[in-house]
Amino acid sequence: MGILGLGVSFRRAPVELLERLAFDDADLTKAYQHAHDFDGLDEVVILSTCNRVEAYGNVPSYHSGFLALKRVLVETRGIEHEELTDPLYAHWERDATDHLFSVAAGLDSMVLGETQIQRQVREALRRAEAEEAAGPTLATVFHAAVRAGRRVRQETGLGAAPDAYIAIGTDLADEALGGIAGRRTVVIGAGGMAELAVHHLRSREVGPVRVLNRSLEHARALAERTDSDHGGLDALPGALEDADLIVSATGAAGPGIGRADLRRSTAGRAGRPLVILDLAVPRDVEPEAAELAGVRVIDILALRDRIGEDSPLPAVAVARARAIVDDEVRRWIVRRRGDELAPVIRALRERGDRVVRAEIDRWASRLTELTAVERDAVEAIARGVAAKLLHDPIVAMKERNEPGTDRGHARLLAELFGLDPDDER
Repeated sequence: MGILGLGVSFRRAPVELLERLAFDDADLTKAYQHAHDFDGLDEVVILSTCNRVEAYGNVPSYHSGFLALKRVLVETRGIEHEELTDPLYAHWERDATDHLFSVAAGLDSMVLGETQIQRQVREALRRAEAEEAAGPTLATVFHAAVRAGRRVRQETGLGAAPDAYIAIGTDLADEALGGIAGRRTVVIGAGGMAELAVHHLRSREVGPVRVLNRSLEHARALAERTDSDHGGLDALPGALEDADLIVSATGAAGPGIGRADLRRSTAGRAGRPLVILDLAVPRDVEPEAAELAGVRVIDILALRDRIGEDSPLPAVAVARARAIVDDEVRRWIVRRRGDELAPVIRALRERGDRVVRAEIDRWASRLTELTAVERDAVEAIARGVAAKLLHDPIVAMKERNEPGTDRGHARLLAELFGLDPDDER
């Protein structure tokens, strides 16, 4: 069995494809149920964020795992196989681990070093375990990935700005409005991104802030934490007419603000510009809405363009983060080797113990004149010789067998010593 990671990210996929691939809660349940139907797909974890959709599996081989994981993506999201030909990437074993650790560390994010991804990696494992789709192999590698991300944030300067997306989007809104200080602002959504947005907007001294959400209770809770007003989504048409800045960060499966809705709601604005910062994927605002006069939509595409202009992170911090990820990958490889080779190693050591006991028993009649202390010394010497003879083969086996391979050296060693690692003694 080996670990395979399959995915599509912002690096090579159009945002429209990412929107169609994105999983909400109900989609994840269906996907995990579907994954249970595939033979050989022992464990699965799906990671779905604004910038990527990835599926990790513990699979019997690269080829069969690739086909199974790809089917999970296309058949549960209604995507044609051909649509993934160009943007789909696959990583096997060590490369899959390295990629996942880099993702958790924020090194593969649109905003380098962003911190939300570490929580999303942890949440992806939790959800897979709740669906009984993740087992010990993927749990181990995902926990290690979270640890790598935590080390990067503790030991480098990466991750200092958890609201980086919002900061960049707010800068664009500030330019479009000629300043956002004092501007009437509405935040749609009440989750983590929405709360970050409210706090950031407050720091930029925007005018009155109103939180709108499908759940009035959630909107009220966020409003109370941030000294804002609140309301349900039924207040959205009025907000579109009155506000200067709309920030939308929901987890909806599709657009909640359509072009027609905007045209009706903005008809009475008397030429006042409206800026909408859409932080969601799938997008909350129909792309066609940007065609309306007086409406500026800043979505994931605009954020990509601005982020691509420059990176504020020093090269030394990125290099240090990369070194931490490499170190954590090596540590994981060592642990994985030990776990996979444990039966052979245990059988080798038990074989050594049996040989020592047999030889001591064979010479027992000649050891009768020894004191107890002398006899213990003889037995210790014999065990030490056996341990030293086995040490080098065990070390060589660990060094030469990659996790997830057929472990040819281990099999050969077992055959030479006449071992059956599966035979419980």
